[in-house]
Amino acid sequence: MIMCFFISLFILIMANTNQAKKRARQAETHRLRNTSSRSMMRTYLKNTIAAIDEKDKKTAAEKYLLLVPVLDKSVSKGLIHKNKAARYKSRLNTKIKSLS
Repeated sequence: MIMCFFISLFILIMANTNQAKKRARQAETHRLRNTSSRSMMRTYLKNTIAAIDEKDKKTAAEKYLLLVPVLDKSVSKGLIHKNKAARYKSRLNTKIKSLS
């Protein structure tokens, strides 16, 4: 409730036209959604790296298979660049395959 009040106050102070007010509302909505998606992606990435560090190949492979669609979705949403996702997938897959 308080955050909504501050957002409304910010929109009223900064935006002069209806179009600017709408864009400010949209920007805030997108920012919150992007923050949530980016946090989810980082959590999956962290879980995969933790499984690799534990040298558990089976768990690491399972976590990796859960991570790949999340990375791909992040690329399609524009959160990360496609080359960054490819780099993550390549490096993690190489580490998983090197586990004995």
